[in-house]
Amino acid sequence: MDCRVRGEAAAIPSDGTEASGGLGVDRERLARPICLSTAGDASFASDPGAVRNAGGAVRKVQLWLGAGISLLFIAIAVRRLDLAEVWQELQGAHYAWIAPGVLVYFLGVWARTWRWHYLLRPLRIVRLPRLFPIVCIGYMGNNIYPARAGEVIRSYVLRRREGVSMSASLATVIVERVFDGLVMLLFVFAALPFTPMPLWLQRIVVVSSLLFLGTLLVFLYLAARPTRVQALYARWLAPRLPGRLREAVGGLLERFLTGLSALRRGSDVLMLFWTSLVIWLAETVKYWFVMHAFDFSVPFYVLMLMNGVVNLATTLPAAPGYVGTFDLPGIEVLATFGVPRALAGAYTAVLHAALWLPITALGAFYMGREQLRWAELGQAAREREQLAGAAR
Repeated sequence: MDCRVRGEAAAIPSDGTEASGGLGVDRERLARPICLSTAGDASFASDPGAVRNAGGAVRKVQLWLGAGISLLFIAIAVRRLDLAEVWQELQGAHYAWIAPGVLVYFLGVWARTWRWHYLLRPLRIVRLPRLFPIVCIGYMGNNIYPARAGEVIRSYVLRRREGVSMSASLATVIVERVFDGLVMLLFVFAALPFTPMPLWLQRIVVVSSLLFLGTLLVFLYLAARPTRVQALYARWLAPRLPGRLREAVGGLLERFLTGLSALRRGSDVLMLFWTSLVIWLAETVKYWFVMHAFDFSVPFYVLMLMNGVVNLATTLPAAPGYVGTFDLPGIEVLATFGVPRALAGAYTAVLHAALWLPITALGAFYMGREQLRWAELGQAAREREQLAGAAR
């Protein structure tokens, strides 16, 4: 068991804490030793060196695969566009319309924070003002790191500031992504009565429906039968694992099941669904505001369709910031509804920037205010590799 002095990074706030950049730090607890067993989040890999090597290789594959897919999508988009016309549309845009769109978008981010607060309740009650900066830091991480590393980063920061297990909080993050995917599919289906579905969109819908609905059913079962799942693990899988790995995977499974606790009641599932619907409708309203900066108009359901399609497409591996996987599908959806490609390209580029820049800037601000270092975000990625290594 590894025991060491707890630093500020691991402090758990409580009443009467001293403010430190907006998130309290309990000075009295800084010097307490923290002991991490081999089943803990930070030290459970049976062979840390092997895990680091395997994780590095996976990271390189993800990086190159994402870069290749982004380049492919961008190449297809650019080939179908007249860049001179796109530039002309950008010059004629009325950018003041972006401001109300950004305001509505951050209302959606606050709703995301409330949803995560709701999911985290079985683990720890974290007040919204304390949780909002962590959410922003996580979404900044999604925008500047590949493979949605921001999801791991916000779980890391949550553990650092609130003492919540990473594996348990990551379970809540995955639940969020499942509900987001289901709402995106709902947006796509809502537009079906008004337009024929192209073949490429049919394929996205079929694969995504199987993925998200299947994952939700599995999670609902895991949440409803945690004791049964642990018994199955103890009977069938644990005896086949080496001792240290058995303890690690068992601890990981227990914390992950705890993170799914919010799915055990039907009322909670409905609350998560409705909250997710509000979140994505708010983001679609931002699409609507940005549309007014350009000389075209489409019905709101078309923007819902575009929102659904581009966010389903961004589940593909891509370069940081979803370069290409956001832009090409967005242009294609608008072109399907008669928007000139140059205009669709200019709108999609501005919309992408308006979605990327504000949350990234705010996340960077909170990161600096909380005295987080880039090296710590790298540590979060390494701990993800340890989690994966224990699971394997």
